[in-house]
Amino acid sequence: MTRHHRSLTRLASASAFALALAAPLALAPMLASPAHAFFGFGRIVYDPTNHSENLLTAARTLEQINNQIASLQNEAQMLINQARNLASLPHSSLQQLQQNVRRTQQLIDQAQNIAFEVQQVDQIFQQEYSALTLSVPEQQLVADARTRWTNTMGGLQDAMRMQAGVVGNIEAQRNEMAALVGQSQNAVGALQATQAGNQLLALQSQQLADLTALLAATGRAEALVEAERAAAAEQGRIQRLRFLTPGTGYQPGNVRMFNN
Repeated sequence: MTRHHRSLTRLASASAFALALAAPLALAPMLASPAHAFFGFGRIVYDPTNHSENLLTAARTLEQINNQIASLQNEAQMLINQARNLASLPHSSLQQLQQNVRRTQQLIDQAQNIAFEVQQVDQIFQQEYSALTLSVPEQQLVADARTRWTNTMGGLQDAMRMQAGVVGNIEAQRNEMAALVGQSQNAVGALQATQAGNQLLALQSQQLADLTALLAATGRAEALVEAERAAAAEQGRIQRLRFLTPGTGYQPGNVRMFNN
């Protein structure tokens, strides 16, 4: 190798070493500054402000989506609640209440001698409890007294039968009340709670109907007792006048005793 060639070789080696040392220094400003980047042969400019605005926009969009999801969930829950509020009560006490009322009505219809009818009451009172005259035969007085006694006994028996019927309804009413209260406490919506409350009011109305029938039967029996008492007093007055009236009073006669 010639001396000139060795000099060129050393110069090339020195140049390469200088370039190796200069390369990091040349790249240092680019790596140190975040404001610029190189991709291939093109230059991409990075804007921190624009990047922040994009992040805020994305955050706002995500928040709006979350709000819409929450709104849809609330609407779905509202529809579910509305469906619950419109759900009908699965229990109905109408049949049991009608059965109790029907039983009480049958006892009223079975009233003896004098029914719970205004026309029949007026007719019987006019025939059997009206004012008497001296011309009424003795046998008629006795028959009327017997009829009035029968009416009084029938009225008292009807009152007691009504009392027994009302007492018999108590157990059925207690069971129905317990069922309705349970349905009200377990109601899933407003409609079921309202219907349970309405049926409880119907049960109370049925109890009031029983009480009304009982008072009517008891009052009827008391009225018949008082009517019989008043008619007996009038009959006694007529018989006393008939006994004391001259010519038509007591007439002595022959009496046989001890079959002699």
